[in-house]
Amino acid sequence: MERIEADVLIPGAGDPIRNGCVVLDGRTIAYAGPIEGAPRPEPGARSVQVPAVMPGMWETHGHFMGLRVANVEDIVRTPVAVMAGRAVKDIEKALLAGFTSVREVGGLGVRLAAVVDEGTVTGPHIYGAGAGLSQTGGHGDLHAFPLEVVHALEAAVGYLRLCDGVPECLKAVREQLRAGAKVIKVLASGGVMSELDHPAHAQFSHDELRAIVEDAARADRVVAAHCHGKAGILAALQAGCRTIEHGTYLDEEAADLMLERHAILVPTRFILEQLVAYATEASVPEYALRKAKVVAEDHGKALRLAVRKGVRIAVGTDIFMSGDATPIRWGMNGRELGHLVEAGMKPLQAIEAATANGPATLGPLAPRSGVLKAGFDADVIGVARDPLADIRVLADPANVTHVWKSGRLVKSPP
Repeated sequence: MERIEADVLIPGAGDPIRNGCVVLDGRTIAYAGPIEGAPRPEPGARSVQVPAVMPGMWETHGHFMGLRVANVEDIVRTPVAVMAGRAVKDIEKALLAGFTSVREVGGLGVRLAAVVDEGTVTGPHIYGAGAGLSQTGGHGDLHAFPLEVVHALEAAVGYLRLCDGVPECLKAVREQLRAGAKVIKVLASGGVMSELDHPAHAQFSHDELRAIVEDAARADRVVAAHCHGKAGILAALQAGCRTIEHGTYLDEEAADLMLERHAILVPTRFILEQLVAYATEASVPEYALRKAKVVAEDHGKALRLAVRKGVRIAVGTDIFMSGDATPIRWGMNGRELGHLVEAGMKPLQAIEAATANGPATLGPLAPRSGVLKAGFDADVIGVARDPLADIRVLADPANVTHVWKSGRLVKSPP
């Protein structure tokens, strides 16, 4: 057994505990609570003291794509092996930043999960979606290239899948399940990084969305719906999608429907902030920058509304780039918590969004994770300072001094 003593224990769900203790028994938590009630340490057991202990965090909207620029068209120009090599470094950065679980909603996640699980590389638990499902001409299409090029990329890279009509949508879902997808991603509105569509416009018909959700449900998978516009949000919720990604034009009516359907919002404020602030450094295409500037203000209003209404929120950043030189890189994931606090959350609520709320984005496949509680997965992090006093502590991976994944210590001070 391993014993972690902390000035403050933040359980993920519930009130913090001063002078707390977490005891790990292999891959699970044996005890989490006041140090006075902890079992006596066994002879030779390792004991660690940290200022703060909390569950490993969840990134619920990221992409392991291995791109060096903020232009998805670079997928055409970059060999898959190069993108995969970069992504291997990204998964390590995510883990060392304190994110022990990643719901990867389009990219190499389903493949990387296999090499992590077999122990070939070190990384977080990865729950991949495989390819994002897009209608032809939709957010997942590469509008500057002939359709035959895009269709060739579907098979060669696996980042995207164009499908039109119920039969094609069903086949696309089943292809992702065959690849090992743990969640299905559908692009139910236009987007920012796609050239010709409008973020406010809904994509896919009701019958198509319903077919995708129902087919996924037969395999105990939920559907994550990329939605900026209100029409897309309402259509996705009415079809039964579990999560709304981005939610830029969420209003009172849409927020009420999210509450009624017990849906989860993954707002990804980080990506809009970074695209606008670092457009030149990230090589953001001009068409994407124009759209990002237009939606950024409305997105901020929608996020504040969601917080005020009590919509359940999970942390996601939409990071899809690689390399230390880019301002939109893996390892920066903890910055999203600061954006949630800026939108009106208390630090404790933001931490819950990054921990306890994460597993719920997988529906029936949710692991016993994100909470410091006996019987839950031993995914735990130690933090250099109390994030309840300053949530920005979690924005810097250097402040995450210890990381335990499945009970194994994978990061500690020299």
